[in-house]
Amino acid sequence: MGDKLRNIYTQFPGGKYKVLTLSYDDGKIEDRRLVEILNRYGLKATFNVNSGLIDQHFKEYYKERIPMSEYKELYKGHEVAVHTVTHPTIARSPKEQMVRQIIEDRSALEKVMGYTVRGSAYPNGSYSDEVVDALKACGIRYARTVRSTGDFSMPEHYLRWHPTCHHDYQGLEDLKKQFVSLSKSQYMYMFYLWGHSYEFEVNNNWNVIEDFAKDMGGRGDIWYATNIEIVDYLDAAGRMQVSVNGDFAYNPSAVSVFLEVDKKTIECKPGVTTEL
Repeated sequence: MGDKLRNIYTQFPGGKYKVLTLSYDDGKIEDRRLVEILNRYGLKATFNVNSGLIDQHFKEYYKERIPMSEYKELYKGHEVAVHTVTHPTIARSPKEQMVRQIIEDRSALEKVMGYTVRGSAYPNGSYSDEVVDALKACGIRYARTVRSTGDFSMPEHYLRWHPTCHHDYQGLEDLKKQFVSLSKSQYMYMFYLWGHSYEFEVNNNWNVIEDFAKDMGGRGDIWYATNIEIVDYLDAAGRMQVSVNGDFAYNPSAVSVFLEVDKKTIECKPGVTTEL
């Protein structure tokens, strides 16, 4: 008879089992106020922007976009991701235009941000199998849809990543309470909120995101992460090499991975074998 089987689970950084992430589109000037709120309460977001629409101007002030010269400082600690160059309904575009819309936006954003841009959100929620293939060819690791799940499930397909809900979701208050009360550490839970910052101005409801950030921020059992941080961490967790008997594990990645082993949290540091 072999050694006793152990219960080993992947955890988020620090031994947490809940993650909160946000995603906001279009790079409108209200992002300045949104970022200030998120920073105040320790939340992280991914901002999906269009590099080819910066010079457009509008009568309504809330439609104006953040100058790209502000991106690096404004979005520090958050993530900037692709939203295509000119925000087309991309599933209706020819393949050649799909690729140009994605890769040229990525290139422009990388020049400004100084890091590899590997995430995306579908403009107008438009995507198809061909769009997904184009994203892969352009080195995009994940893409957010506009289809709300209404739950806290982890993504089944990163390039068809469905969020929990939009910030105007009628059941948002109930979802907040449910997420905070989750306590079964053998599962992994993700609350993914999305929207457009200008909607708070148009609808005169900045209190929605203020209350959300205040209620959800500063909690010791929640990991606050950008979209790409979640993807990269779970990729690293997926590369963990655990022995058959569960008594040691090798971490080939460049970041620590946390495991729960028989209800005890163990940090597996990068490049070493750790006794479990």
